[in-house]
Amino acid sequence: MSAPVDVDLVLVGGGGAASLVLAALGRERLPGLRLAIVDPVRKRGQDRTWAFWGQPGTVLDPLLSASWGEVDVVTPARRRVLALEPLRYAMLRSQPLYELAAAVEERLGAVRVTAPAADVVDDGSRVVVTDPQGTPLVRAGWALDSRPRKPARAGRTNWLQHFRGWWLESDRPAFEPDRAVLMDFRTPQPARGVSFGYVLPVSDRFALVEYTEFSPAVLDGDAYDAALRGYARLSGLDLGALRVREVEDGVIPMTDGVFDPRPSPRVVRLGTAGGATRPSTGFTFSAMARQAGDIARELAAGRPPVPGAPYPPRHRWMDAVQLRALDRGLVDGVTFFDRLFDRNPPERVLRFLDGTTSWSEDLTLMASSPLLPMTRAAAGDAMARLRR
Repeated sequence: MSAPVDVDLVLVGGGGAASLVLAALGRERLPGLRLAIVDPVRKRGQDRTWAFWGQPGTVLDPLLSASWGEVDVVTPARRRVLALEPLRYAMLRSQPLYELAAAVEERLGAVRVTAPAADVVDDGSRVVVTDPQGTPLVRAGWALDSRPRKPARAGRTNWLQHFRGWWLESDRPAFEPDRAVLMDFRTPQPARGVSFGYVLPVSDRFALVEYTEFSPAVLDGDAYDAALRGYARLSGLDLGALRVREVEDGVIPMTDGVFDPRPSPRVVRLGTAGGATRPSTGFTFSAMARQAGDIARELAAGRPPVPGAPYPPRHRWMDAVQLRALDRGLVDGVTFFDRLFDRNPPERVLRFLDGTTSWSEDLTLMASSPLLPMTRAAAGDAMARLRR
């Protein structure tokens, strides 16, 4: 039996969160850093797409497949064209991020352990990562664990963001490449939840068309494909003239349950397991990118690789109230989002969803929501917290 690898830092899991950390490490001067990655699979190719907003000119810009300065938000009553300046909406496909992470991994001389990790044990001075048989794989000063896990404390409201997307290709112009559809609420709405479609064009002949629900449970059978066919018709797309090149599926937790980002002094959790998923929407990417940047900067400064909180505590409370209001039927989901965009500049709404708005902006956003239903939801949330 070989001795475990001894390093300064180990990444447990090699998906999107770990790839963002590697990309961030590649931007810093880290002489002598000993690094290991433990994952049974090396991520390659196009297995997922991230869409996010922010200011142009970031280090991720060279990796983007597309970006848009305008987006549509559509309801049965009207279509809004929202100018996002100074922000922009952007699409990052997985392949260029995985390639960049692999290049940084090689440049840093990282050790790749292609085995499943089981326990991550902090003994007070080092962290030991073992395989399912209990064999030590890596000993490290710090561990960054991005493997999915359940909340440390179950939520009072537990929904899912679940979706299917088709990458559609046409021989003729079929899409508007200069403008994305952020949310189109003309889709049939579920009895309990909210649904929407969206269109992210890479060119006038290639786009991601997706159907998404925020609701308590995933759909059965071919319901996603049926919903996508219906949304394509609503959008005026001729599926007979389009080819489905790729299919993407996903399920992301939307819960006010509490994830433990620091289960022990030398173990830090990333991604959804570290609280990076926004409870009210399921959006995750921007918070993961912030976590990665924090970690790299802390290491470069000679400090422990501990990122800041992904969202302010007040945003977690606001999300819990919103989830409760939707779950108990106190507000209509389409009306709620329509009202937010109607009464606020789009960049304020998007920065709120990213967790970067100020106290005063949050108060303005709360004042623009349906006050009586949201007050009832806040009171119910307070009573549930007291009972717990």
